[in-house]
Amino acid sequence: MFTENEVAAIVADNEVKEKVVALRKEFVKAEAPFLEIDDHDFLSLLIMTPSVGIALANGSVSLFEEMALNKKARKLSKGGYFMKKDPVVVAMGFFIKKYDDWQDKFYEVLRFSMERVIDKPQMITGHENDEELSDEEFCLEGLRAPFLFIRCLTSFFMNEEDEDIVRPRSVSKVEHERIVDIGHRLAFDDIPLFKRFLATFKVK
Repeated sequence: MFTENEVAAIVADNEVKEKVVALRKEFVKAEAPFLEIDDHDFLSLLIMTPSVGIALANGSVSLFEEMALNKKARKLSKGGYFMKKDPVVVAMGFFIKKYDDWQDKFYEVLRFSMERVIDKPQMITGHENDEELSDEEFCLEGLRAPFLFIRCLTSFFMNEEDEDIVRPRSVSKVEHERIVDIGHRLAFDDIPLFKRFLATFKVK
C-alpha cells in the first residue's frame, strides 16, 4: 500500500504534477466546484481508481466496500484526516457516481504517473518465464522486483491490510474481468510478473 510520503514524492515529479493539476481542475470544475483538494490528494484519488473500479464491478459499492475504500483513502491523504472530512474520501464519492465518465482519463494519468517512477523495461527483460514460477519463486521475484511495482500491486488490487502477493484470493467472474481490464489500462499486462500475480486470483 502506498504511503503518504510516497504519494508526495511521486507528485513532486514535474511531469506528473502537470498532468495531475490539469485533470484535477477539469474534474473539480465538472463534478464538485466547491471541493477543495490539492494535488497530493488528487493523485491519491487517482491511486484509488483501481480499487473503486473493482468495487464497482458488480454494479454498486456495498457499505462494507465503501468503508474499506474510505479507510484506504485516508492512509493516502496529505496530513491525515481522522477526525474531520477527508478530501480524498469526499472526492471519491463524486468519482464513484461518475466512474464511467472519468475512468479513461483517470487511468491515463495514473498509468503515466506509474511509468514515470517504475523501470518497466527492467520488469520485462529477462523475465519471460515469470508466469511459470512456483509460489516460492514468485515470492522471491517479488522481493527482487522494483519496490514501487509491488506497491502498485498491493495498492491497486489488494485489501488495505494485505501485503502478501502470493496468497490465493477468490474473486467473482466480473471482478476478475475488471482486474484484467485494469492491468491492461495500466499497461501491466505485458509484464510477466503481473501475469503471474493474476494467477493468484481464483474465480469462484
